[in-house]
Amino acid sequence: MKTVVRSLPDSRVRVDVEVPAEDVDRGVSRAARGLAREMRMPGFRAGKAPPSLVVQRLGYGSVLQEAIRESLPEWYERGLLHSGISPVGDPDIEIVTAPEAEGEPLSFKFEIGVRPKAALGEYKGLEVGRAEAEPSEEIVEREVERIREGFAKLEPVERAAADGDVLLIDYEGMVDGKAFEGGKEADRMLELGSGRFIEGFEAQLSGASGGEQREVKVTFPEDYQAEDLAGKDAVFAVEVKEVREKVLPELDDEFAAEASEFETLDELRADIAKRVAEAVDERAEQDFRVAAIDAAVDAATVELPDDLVAARAGERLERFERQIAGQGMSPEAFLQMQGKTREELLEESRPDAERDLKREAVLAAIAEAEEIDVSDEEMIEALAHSAEHERTTPEKLLKRLRENGRDAMVREDIQVRKAIDLIAGAAKPIPLEQAEAREKIWTPEKEKEEKGELWTPGEGSS
Repeated sequence: MKTVVRSLPDSRVRVDVEVPAEDVDRGVSRAARGLAREMRMPGFRAGKAPPSLVVQRLGYGSVLQEAIRESLPEWYERGLLHSGISPVGDPDIEIVTAPEAEGEPLSFKFEIGVRPKAALGEYKGLEVGRAEAEPSEEIVEREVERIREGFAKLEPVERAAADGDVLLIDYEGMVDGKAFEGGKEADRMLELGSGRFIEGFEAQLSGASGGEQREVKVTFPEDYQAEDLAGKDAVFAVEVKEVREKVLPELDDEFAAEASEFETLDELRADIAKRVAEAVDERAEQDFRVAAIDAAVDAATVELPDDLVAARAGERLERFERQIAGQGMSPEAFLQMQGKTREELLEESRPDAERDLKREAVLAAIAEAEEIDVSDEEMIEALAHSAEHERTTPEKLLKRLRENGRDAMVREDIQVRKAIDLIAGAAKPIPLEQAEAREKIWTPEKEKEEKGELWTPGEGSS
């Protein structure tokens, strides 16, 4: 497959692609086989007519149009990989020349946004704020209480229920006077104040005693996952069978020995403090690395056309919509829950889209400036997890990726990670408070930024 890349204004390119004749013929044959399944031809069972007869019956042009419809996405992807560009947004594709008969190539062109170029500033030895890894006593005690809660005992009490008590209940719900699936349960444990039931349900059981029956009225949320119940009023007949008080163990050495491998409470607290410190340090290091990247971005210049930012914002939103759809929530339900339109979410995502593009541009420029190379050993190591998932070896997976041109994406990903390591490794950590104080200091440069003469990167993780 031949490709020619031409630069256009506003960080866009035009790519001319020639699809070899053998690939076109393969696409036509595949399309003909698909059409054969929908045709009745004398002497052949359904779907068994040879592709050549289908082409003869329908005409080459008609079958070619079906082949283009089916195969153009694949040809576009291959042309994209072959061109070596880093696309942003969706392409505008146009067929330039189509074959008139078997054995001729096809050409098409597409225009698309590409990652902008960055003019680098300083990116080594930058002073960057880093949080202290010392965990607060409050965090340690909160973890101790969490462990303590796990060893709590529930003891029946002859009194009215209050927040923190656990009720043993039977319930049956009705919507529009009819029972519904999942609306009936026996011997359910419910902790008052936990917020695990529909809003208002637990509050209406506060003050109940064992053996008491109550009627609980609630309204299902508009975004309730059972769509047939969403937004509807329900009435539950609830029998409180028992009120149980949560009794926590004493915080002493005996508790520590039962709850852990340590013999004393001080040893347990020390272990928790160590583990929390490690977690805090890991988070601080992640934040430090992101801040170092943003400092390098802050020192660079990246021109970003509005159309490019809008395209990346669209990509981000589409990816988010796929994620929530995978979790069982429709994008429409999410918008309703947020009380926003899709256009409003797109506008809100623009700062993050701008931040992403600038980071990518700067990291790519640093990888180029530092001539960061990637060895086969690094590629194989990076592919180990994917290879295991696909039940093959990293070596075989790398070979397959090279055959279809996808190895470049893996190589670029490793280059970017090495560029991040370089920036963060050379950065000089300073107290977070000092870094934050610097941000509040007025400078002539900041006034220019506020007026739009210079850009500032957005906040957040990469």
